[in-house]
Amino acid sequence: MKKDVKKLLKAAHEPSNLARKMHPFYKGKIEVVPKCRIKDFNDFSVWYSPGVAAVCTDIHKNPELVYEYTNKWNSVAVVSDGTRVLGLGDIGPEAGMPVMEGKALLYKYLGGVDAYPICLDTKDENKIIETVKILQPSFGGVNLEDIEQPKCFPVLQTLRKECRIPVWHDDQQGTALVTLAGFINALKVVGKKVGKVKVALIGAGSANICIARLLMLYGVKPGSIIMTDSKGTLHKGRTELKNSYPEKWEMCQETNENGVQGYIKEAMENADAVIALSTPGPDIIKKEWIKAMAKNPIVFVCANPVPEIWPWEAKEAGAAVVATGRSDFENQVNNSLGFPGVFRGVLDVRASTISDTMAITAAVELAACIADNKIRANKILPTMDDWKIFPQVAAAVGMRAIKEKLAGKKMSRDAIFNQAAEMIKRSRGITETMMSKGYIKKFR
Repeated sequence: MKKDVKKLLKAAHEPSNLARKMHPFYKGKIEVVPKCRIKDFNDFSVWYSPGVAAVCTDIHKNPELVYEYTNKWNSVAVVSDGTRVLGLGDIGPEAGMPVMEGKALLYKYLGGVDAYPICLDTKDENKIIETVKILQPSFGGVNLEDIEQPKCFPVLQTLRKECRIPVWHDDQQGTALVTLAGFINALKVVGKKVGKVKVALIGAGSANICIARLLMLYGVKPGSIIMTDSKGTLHKGRTELKNSYPEKWEMCQETNENGVQGYIKEAMENADAVIALSTPGPDIIKKEWIKAMAKNPIVFVCANPVPEIWPWEAKEAGAAVVATGRSDFENQVNNSLGFPGVFRGVLDVRASTISDTMAITAAVELAACIADNKIRANKILPTMDDWKIFPQVAAAVGMRAIKEKLAGKKMSRDAIFNQAAEMIKRSRGITETMMSKGYIKKFR
């Protein structure tokens, strides 16, 4: 059944209207509060001078004790230069602060992780790299956010290689993880095998390039992937990308074994699935192109705020499973399902990095949060209100890090799950208590 597009668009604007009122009311979304006892002012002699000197001496002798004596073990820096904020583009570090604060809020509420927004007044990739490396003593991990391409690729690649704490770019790895989880369950709905499907990736930005890599690692044949950018399909003849865009050139070499040329239409022909993260729609993808796909096609149209084609139009064209990036439609592909649990797990086992196989493990676990007999065409992913998905993902990721010898601390799966669950419940309980006591003021 067709829906009222005007009504949907009006509803889509409502969060923005509320945001302009609620942000100044609360003057931000996060704050620092004590987590230690303060019975009286004598306690400051323990928490600060002179008592703290003994702790500093211990850490000087054994730097690993910083994880035991401070909150480094549970701290993540959310770092951005403000060059690719949401769909707004290069709006600068100050304008990016509300997004980074929002990310920190999600980390705390969903994962029990203390995250801090750090917006940098530089666009220089080398300075970003150097800044993150300098910040390492204060944090247990780093979440890169809203950094423009192509520099987001070398920034992440360099930091993953050279940092002693895990560094993650949520626009790449987070989006890819959750997309793969949805794809795994969508394949179950249509009864197709991962090694036998053809996949069209519409858009060749940081998210889809990372999605392509994870799909290939998971079992999709590289030659059966066809990716498009604004100039057409990626193929070995696109030599102009060799020096200007090495990540796209890599895809030209690995994918599209038949050398399909053209644009979106040609990429989608006879495809079993299309994953689009391109230009906001509608009408970027046509109904007739979906009709030309293989039987029971999977259609992920994740541009925001408007998907490349309206979901009901995709279904009318024959799509068996449709997912978008919006919360007001079925099957939202939402990064918030992934990163809180991933970082909860890597922090708890003190992982030194987040490998691609750890990301795939997280995707498989996230997909498994819905039992096979509960998976439906309109239910391929869990939602954020199911809090248990986060400790489940944390436990899976933590165990994978231990198996890959990337963890500084060994724990059992049950121990990781229970600690994660306790941390998440604590975060939510603190928020509920502060609201009930009036320390978080009621809006309206």
